Amino acid sequence: LACEDFKKTKSSTKIASKAQKIYSDFIQADAPKEINIDFHTKNDISQNISEPTLSCFDAAQRSIYCLMAKDSFPRFLRSEVYKELVKKHQERNQKKRLPFL
Repeated sequence: LACEDFKKTKSSTKIASKAQKIYSDFIQADAPKEINIDFHTKNDISQNISEPTLSCFDAAQRSIYCLMAKDSFPRFLRSEVYKELVKKHQERNQKKRLPFL
């Protein structure tokens, strides 16, 4: 969400400050919300952060989306948390169809 908000920025001074905030929150080593991206992507961002463009985080976004699609989301679908949610939803729908239960 931070990157999507960043891409809508019009002011060049705000671009620089928002880019630095994203970098310090998500990209730099030991960032409080550090994301899992490859060395080359992280290095490219680090080298270009002094003169950021609206597309400077695009490669990182693509990397995270791919990781989510290939790993996190399928793992979530197999998780007990998700299975329990589906089960509760199905039970609730069953009771709506058969109110005498």
